Amino acid sequence: MKKIPRISDTEWQIMKVVWSRGQCTANEILEGLNAVEKWHPKTARTLIGRLVKKRALLYKEDGRAYAYKSGISEDDAVSHYSQSFLERVFDGGLKPMLAHFVQTKKLSGSDLRELRGVLDGKQ
Repeated sequence: MKKIPRISDTEWQIMKVVWSRGQCTANEILEGLNAVEKWHPKTARTLIGRLVKKRALLYKEDGRAYAYKSGISEDDAVSHYSQSFLERVFDGGLKPMLAHFVQTKKLSGSDLRELRGVLDGKQ
């Protein structure tokens, strides 16, 4: 697995747009961000630049624009940050984390069935 750079919460939003769209321009990234909440173009471009510097985003020139694509896979990033969260908050213990969320979050019957199915599949 590639080394995963530190990605802030706002940078994560940009990465989600790129992961969902594949290769895209800065304007297309901004369009994806604005579908959820209003972003200032300069803010998005600054964060895109930071992600390029971290090599989380790669780019190539496409005429007068740049085409961006992810330099890290979504699966690798999710695995890395999930493990980091688990270690920081629950000392690496999966059972305490799962118990915490089951006890503190409202789960529907469908959620519980799906969770049981996942757990049964791990036996």
